[in-house]
Amino acid sequence: MAIQPRNGQFKRGKSVISSNRIFIGVSILLSSFFTFPVYPQAPYIVKVATVAPDGSSWMKEFRAFEKELKLSTNGQIQFKIYPNAVQGGEKDVLRKMRLGQIDVGTFTGVGLGEIVPEVRILDLPFLFRTSEEVDYVYTALFEEFQKKFVEKGFFLVGWAEVGFVYTFTKTPIARPEDFRKIKMWLWKGDPLAKATFDVMKIQSVPLDITDVHTSLQTGLVDGVYISPYGVLALQWFTKTKYMLNYPLTNSVGAILITTKKLNSLPENLRSVLVEKTKENMRKIVVQSRKDNLTSIQALQKSGIHLTTVTDKKTIAEFDEIGRQTREKLVGDLYSQELLNKVLALLNEYRAKHDR
Repeated sequence: MAIQPRNGQFKRGKSVISSNRIFIGVSILLSSFFTFPVYPQAPYIVKVATVAPDGSSWMKEFRAFEKELKLSTNGQIQFKIYPNAVQGGEKDVLRKMRLGQIDVGTFTGVGLGEIVPEVRILDLPFLFRTSEEVDYVYTALFEEFQKKFVEKGFFLVGWAEVGFVYTFTKTPIARPEDFRKIKMWLWKGDPLAKATFDVMKIQSVPLDITDVHTSLQTGLVDGVYISPYGVLALQWFTKTKYMLNYPLTNSVGAILITTKKLNSLPENLRSVLVEKTKENMRKIVVQSRKDNLTSIQALQKSGIHLTTVTDKKTIAEFDEIGRQTREKLVGDLYSQELLNKVLALLNEYRAKHDR
């Protein structure tokens, strides 16, 4: 069954065919079968774009998945992967997917929000405390968001979160007021990050992700926000000295396939592609969480100093920033109803687990 079914009927006409004509027809078919060579069907090529660096654990997992999928479909589905942001940033990839030049893209909340703004509610600052909370809320909202993406021409295959995001700076940060002394990178065109920094009264510099490393080097920015594994993979840590060991947010991520490409595949291959991708995404999430933990240790060994927040006053200040930011974005990115739903799910989980 296609993701977006197309109307159409096949009408069966009535005819009387003599046994001789049937015999002749079958003879011709058999003759053709034995006369002409049978060629295997050309594989369906699926073009995949990602900003993930080749050689990263994410790409290693994905390339292993590529081989598994090729084997399970007898070579009928093959990937052509473009890593290292060679197809551009997330907005570039999204534009190329709409033009039919790319079939599959991996996105953070910034790219996802260009299609379905409401999904940015999962990126709200100081919202989640644990990965278990993340899983609980993401699972509860998956089908709702999947439907919204399909309406826009994209199929949400599965979550592939970036993980908890921390701030990395050239000078130590211990309290919200310390952020006002530095210039923070702001992902260009990200309304959620802008709203957060406005609430925090932070001076920010809008840049595409591909320009961040150079900007750290030249001093255009003094701080960035990214996952521990990401700051290592992109080498941004080499231009910073401190990490605030208190997560700013948990960054949502996902894989999208254009419904046009999905509908172009035979139903059996479509099902295999979707199910296998879902399985692989979960593996990537689990591995990503492990990588982020080990990356913090690696960062410390490389000379990055961790600043830990423990006092209740500072934690309360960060919580208040989170509250003000989510209220500020109601009506712009998402509805009050959706915000209430997310908060209710969080409270539900915490009540069950005494958090």
